[in-house]
Amino acid sequence: MTRLSGKIVTPSGIVTGSLSVEDGRIAAITPGKADTEQWIVPGFVDIHTHGGGGHTFTTGDADAAREVAAFHRGHGTTTVLASLVSSPFELMRDATVAYRPLVEEGVLGGIHFEGPYLAELRCGAQNPAYLRDPSTAEIAELIKLGEGAVRMMTIAPERAGALDAIGLLVAEGVVAAIGHTDASYEQALAGISAGATVATHLFNGMRPIHHREPGPILALLGAAQIAVELVADGFHLHDGTLAFAARSAGPDRTLLVTDAMAAAGMPDGEYELGGQAVVVAGRLARLARDGSIAGSTLTMDAAFRQAVGAGLTISDVVRATSTTPAAVLGLDGDRGSLEVGKRADVVTLSPSFEVTSVVTA
Repeated sequence: MTRLSGKIVTPSGIVTGSLSVEDGRIAAITPGKADTEQWIVPGFVDIHTHGGGGHTFTTGDADAAREVAAFHRGHGTTTVLASLVSSPFELMRDATVAYRPLVEEGVLGGIHFEGPYLAELRCGAQNPAYLRDPSTAEIAELIKLGEGAVRMMTIAPERAGALDAIGLLVAEGVVAAIGHTDASYEQALAGISAGATVATHLFNGMRPIHHREPGPILALLGAAQIAVELVADGFHLHDGTLAFAARSAGPDRTLLVTDAMAAAGMPDGEYELGGQAVVVAGRLARLARDGSIAGSTLTMDAAFRQAVGAGLTISDVVRATSTTPAAVLGLDGDRGSLEVGKRADVVTLSPSFEVTSVVTA
């Protein structure tokens, strides 16, 4: 039996005492005197990650995927989706086949396709050469090949066939997300009505807000069924925007993601994302061709610290890094919070929220 002592962040509040782990499960949470001042939180759940530690998910290479997952696990992420960027269908298909065994093994929590059914005008760091209208035939084939491994897909709802694609995803138990979109307010609402439940990195890769044409951001932020991804790296969002969005959505609809690419945890320099050259300087990744932000160099522990610094409470940050993303994926019955009987995916943090240990089931 493993016993951890400190300030335990549970769904019902912060408990000072000890947490016991036995046979990969949380066996007990016992109030009492703590041996240390450390924080004990559930393992982070990152539903939007492209790479890290010098490796990438975007090429469909299983060995590289293992390295990415291991890198982020060292930063407290115990469940991670392998996010691909816009690609030819052949790569999407090959990646699904390559990653399915890793999902079955538990190395990955699933696959997330960010594209290629996105808007050219809001492509950001997505390769415009691969953007196209949604194909329900392609989506159906990927879902069938994945045998449960495909967990989420990001779509621009204004593209031809997008609403049918969203409906197919939802019918097959796959999370439909809205992102990289130039949709009007009404088009975004149509995507929500079709069954979308996630906003991919809210504000980024979206038509901006205007008081006479609110666009997709206000539609997504105002929809009770939409969980909003926020990239808390200090670059994608000003801390004031981060705090405003988190307050507006509330803790049950706020989730932090890294959107990390291969350069996370690596020195500044030249990298690649979806066949495009990326230059990283001062932790900020940008496309060499036009300076667009190209993912991030963020880890979830750093996102945790950024969110606390922006004024979010510890309990709400735990929900945003673990509980809410687990619920979005339908995994909250087994992980995402510290409760007796759940998987022992546990992270200990120093008083300054640095990772000191990671326990995984």
